[in-house]
Parts: sequence; C-alpha cells; structure tokens
Amino acid sequence: MTPYSTSIDAVLDAVAEQLRNARRALFITGAGISADSGLPTYRGVGGLYDSETTEEGLRIEDALSGEVFSMRPDITWKYLIQIEENCRGAKPNAAHRTIACLERHLDRVMVFTQNVDGLHRAAGSQEIVEIHGNLQELMCTACSHEEAATDMSGREVPPLCPACGAVLRPKVVLFGEALPEDELDRFIEAFQEGFDIVFSIGTSSVFPYIVQPVVLAAASGIPTVEINPARTKLSDTVDYYLPLGAAEAMSGIVERLGLDPDDC
Repeated sequence: MTPYSTSIDAVLDAVAEQLRNARRALFITGAGISADSGLPTYRGVGGLYDSETTEEGLRIEDALSGEVFSMRPDITWKYLIQIEENCRGAKPNAAHRTIACLERHLDRVMVFTQNVDGLHRAAGSQEIVEIHGNLQELMCTACSHEEAATDMSGREVPPLCPACGAVLRPKVVLFGEALPEDELDRFIEAFQEGFDIVFSIGTSSVFPYIVQPVVLAAASGIPTVEINPARTKLSDTVDYYLPLGAAEAMSGIVERLGLDPDDC
C-alpha cells in the first residue's frame, strides 16, 4: 500500500471513527470504484471513449442513446458489446468487497451505483440500487423474454430474441431515457429513513441525482466522504475528501476498524 501523508492518514483515521459510530451507511458509487478491477472509466485518462466521435461520426452519447437504438440497434449494440467486452471476466476489488463486508457489521448498508458492471452484486452486496441498470441482463423489445448474458462473444449484432425474433436490449438506461422510477423510489425511501454516513466513491458527480443526496446529507449534518483521485464539485462540500483510488482508500479505512473483507 502506498505510504500516506500525515494529512491523508488523519482523514482515514477520522473517517474510520465516523464509520465505527455509524449503524447505517450509504455508498454512492461510479466508474472509479471499478478501476482497480481493470475496467476503464467512461472518459478521461484511460477512458474507454476518449475520441470525440465514433466511426459512424456520432458522439458516443448519441450512439448509446435510446433514439439511435430505436432506429439503428446495430450501432448501439456495437458499442454496448465493446463495454461488455471490457467488463467480461472482471472481478470485484477490495472496495467492492469492503462494502459487502460492512453489511455484516452495520444495521444497514445501501449501494446506489451508476455502474452497469454487476461487480457490487458479485462481491455479495445485498441492498443495491443499480440506477443505470445491469449490462448482464437482457430483455426482448417485443415480448416478455428475459435472459442472463455474462458473455456476448459470438452473438449476432444486434442479438435477437429466441422466442419471437425481435431485437434484444440490455436492462440499462440508455442516454436520453428516463431513470427507472421504482429504483429511484426505493432509494428515496431509504434516504428519507436516514443514514449515519454517506460516501461518494469514484464518481465524477455530474448528474444531479448523484450530487443531491450528498449535498442534502452534508446540509443535515450527516458525515459525508468523497473518495476520488480527482477533485469534483463535491470535494469542497463533503466533510472528508480522500484523493485516493477506491480500493486503497476503503482498505485503509477498514484496516483501522480491524476488519478484513476477505474474511467476511
């Protein structure tokens, strides 16, 4: 593990103490939590889509939009499969495992994630809101057929429903589509019931539904923590900012609690 500066050590100590006194914790996670599992973040250094446009001359946000999917599902699926290839075979890292481990020591741990890689599930977390869906679950656009899909290699593009022949789509929220109301309602209900500490881990904090829970918690006096190597709009709002990778930071925190996520 990287030697910490005195200031980072002090923040890790303080966050561990807050977590020691908490009974209910919320973890809001983005692509950065999966970086240590070998998954590229969406954009930026090491990002999957650093170029301005796709081969079709579209912005990647347009290629992965509901509008383009409705007209040219082959284009959308081309890039969905690239994402799936990058997720394929990835394993949960220490950050995912640590959050799952904390479920055994706290009354409630909820994960509210932007990620579609399924790694929180694989780590064993139980209460997860996958607000953007899960790339490993497919559904038919015309009938009720659904199937699991952990490996899309060798599939036709776009994949077709074995029951009716219509185009399949993953259970993910494409650009321009609405967030799932039932998942949002489940998260809002949990947030209103209350948490004792709120973490934001590995998210660029662009979307309001990611930023607002942290801002509201901070304004209510609930301890808030941001873990991200790069500063975001939340960095000056939270009580504790850790400029570390997710696995390193979470490992440092739980070590101070005397926990080993691999033994949970």
